[in-house]
Amino acid sequence: MTIKTKNVQLSDSAASQMLIEWDVPIEMDDGVVLRADIFRPAGDGPFPIILSYGPYGKGLAFQDGYPSAWKILEEKFPDAVAGSSNSYQCWEVVDPEKWIPKGYSCIRVDSRGAGRSEGLVDLHAPRETQDLYECVEWAGSLAWSNGKVGLAGVSYFATNQWRVAGMQPPSLAAICVWEGYADRYRDSSYHGGIRCTFTRNWQDMQVKTVQNGRGERGPRSPFNGLLICGDDTLSDDELADRRVDIWSTISSTPLDGPYYRERSPDFSRIQVPLLSCGNWGGHGLHLRGNIEGYMRAASSHKWLEVHDGEHWAEFYTDYGVQLQQAFFGRFLRGEENGWDARANVQVRVRHLDGTTSVRSDSHWPLSTTEWTLLYLDLENGSLVDHDPAQKAECSFDALGEGLDFLSAPLSSPIELTGPLAVSLSVSSSTEDADLFVVIRVYDPDGEEVTFQGALDPRMPLAFGWLRASHRHIDETLSTPYRPYHSHDRKQLLTPGIPVTVQIEIWPTSMVIPAGYRLGLTVRGRDYEHSGEAASLSNMKNPMRGCGPFVHDDETDRPRSVFGGKTTLHADNGSVPQLLLPLQRGLLEDR
Repeated sequence: MTIKTKNVQLSDSAASQMLIEWDVPIEMDDGVVLRADIFRPAGDGPFPIILSYGPYGKGLAFQDGYPSAWKILEEKFPDAVAGSSNSYQCWEVVDPEKWIPKGYSCIRVDSRGAGRSEGLVDLHAPRETQDLYECVEWAGSLAWSNGKVGLAGVSYFATNQWRVAGMQPPSLAAICVWEGYADRYRDSSYHGGIRCTFTRNWQDMQVKTVQNGRGERGPRSPFNGLLICGDDTLSDDELADRRVDIWSTISSTPLDGPYYRERSPDFSRIQVPLLSCGNWGGHGLHLRGNIEGYMRAASSHKWLEVHDGEHWAEFYTDYGVQLQQAFFGRFLRGEENGWDARANVQVRVRHLDGTTSVRSDSHWPLSTTEWTLLYLDLENGSLVDHDPAQKAECSFDALGEGLDFLSAPLSSPIELTGPLAVSLSVSSSTEDADLFVVIRVYDPDGEEVTFQGALDPRMPLAFGWLRASHRHIDETLSTPYRPYHSHDRKQLLTPGIPVTVQIEIWPTSMVIPAGYRLGLTVRGRDYEHSGEAASLSNMKNPMRGCGPFVHDDETDRPRSVFGGKTTLHADNGSVPQLLLPLQRGLLEDR
C-alpha cells in the first residue's frame, strides 16, 4: 500500500510543498521486500537523497517511542524542536521538515524484519549491509533523484554506514556518521575483552518491541495510521523464529574472529567523502569508532568533529543540522559553500562550567599535543611527574573499590584533549584479572567532579578496560597512545606472577582548572558514583556512571576467577605510568 500526501505546511514561516509516500516497497535480490517512507519536495527534481536504514520502526514517532529523550530535547535544546511542526520526527534520523525546504529528499527504510519490512532480524549481519547497498542503488535510480545518495543518522543509522561504504555502492556520494561505532568487537561487544551487556538489554528494549509481525500487538503510527510492526500478528514463538538471538551468539564468541570481522568495516575500502561526528561522553559504545573510522578510512575527503552533550540531541540542534547540510551541500549538491576550507579535525573542548571552546587542526591526535607521562607512586597512592624509582606493590580486592592515585593540586590549568594510555605490571591470585581504569577529576575540596555523558548525566572523564589474558598486542596497529589488542587468543596468568599490560583509554577532552586534581583509579569492576542513579525510558538498567555500558554478566566474569585479589607492581624493569595528551596553549574564546 502506498499513500501520498501533498501540500504539507512545513513551518510557520515556510509554506513549501512536501510530497510523502508511505510504505514504498523495495525488493531485495533474494525476494524479501523492505518498506520505505519517502519525503520529497514537489516537482520533478532532480533532488539529492538523505537515506537511513535501521530497526527502530519508521512509523514510530520520537515523542511516543522515546518520551524521556524527547522531553530532554524540548527542555534543554529548544532550537532542536523549533522551526518544525515535529509531526514527522523519528528517533535518530533527520527531520524532513528541516531538509525539504533545502531541496533534499529524505528516505527512511525499515531494516529487514523490523517495522513494516519482512524477513529475518539478524542485526548488523552482512545481509543487512547488502540490503543497505541495494537501498542506496534503488534510491539513486529513482526518476526524480539526482543520482547522489547521502547516508545520515545517529547510532544504528550511523554504524552501518561504515560497513556499506566499504562496499562502494556507485550511488553513494557521502556519509555522515553521527555517533556511530565501527568495530563490532572492541567498540560494542567486548571492551578490552570484557563482555558488555548493553546489547542484550538494547535488543529487548528497542528492537523486539518493533519487530515485524507484532501487528495488532504493536502501536499504530501517528503519521499515517498504519500498524508500525506490519499487518500480520504473530505469536511470541513465531516472532522468536524470525529473530536471531544476537546476545547468545556474542556470549558464545568471546574472541575476535570472523563473526565480528564481517560485522565491522574494511576501512581500506572506504573512499567516499565522510564526516565522522563523535561525542566525548560516548565512552562504552560510539566514540572510539568515530575516531578510528576517521583515522583509518582511505577517503581523501574526510573530516572529524567531536562535541559533547546528550547522545541524540546535537544531531537535531541548529549547529548539528547546519553542519550536516553544509557537508551534504558540498558533496550531494556540488555547492561551493566553503566546506573544503574547513579544518579536517574540529573538536569542542569542554570546560567545567559546561561551555566549550573550539580547536581546529589538520591532524588527529592534535598537532598541538605534548605527550606527558605521569607515574603511579604505589607507596603513596599518587600520580607524580617523575619515576619513584622504588620497588613496590599494592593489592586490591577485585570486586571492591580498587586503588586511587591522585595528582597534587594543579598549579595552573591544563587541557587534556586526545587519547590516553596506561601501562601496568599486574598479577592476580587467580588465572585472570579484569582491569577497569577510570580517569577522574577532583575539586579543591576533594569532591569528585562528574560530567554529562552521551546517556548518563554523571560520568567520570574517561574509561579504559582490559582482561589480562587478552593482553597480546597487535604491533602493526598499535601506537604508544592507542594500544591495539588482537583479542584473538587467551594468555592466562600464573597466580602471583606479574605481567605487563598496556591499556587503551578512550579519548577525552577537558580543561581542568588550577587547584583541581587529576585522578586515576584501577579496579576490577565497573565504576559507580555515590549519587542517585539516572534512567531513560529506553534503557533497562539504572545508570550509575557508566551509562548502560556495564559488564555484569556472571557467565563472563565468574567470581572464582574475577573475584580474587589483584596486585600492581613497580620495580626497575616495570614502572606503572599514564600517558596524557596535554595541549599547548589554553583556549581563550568561548
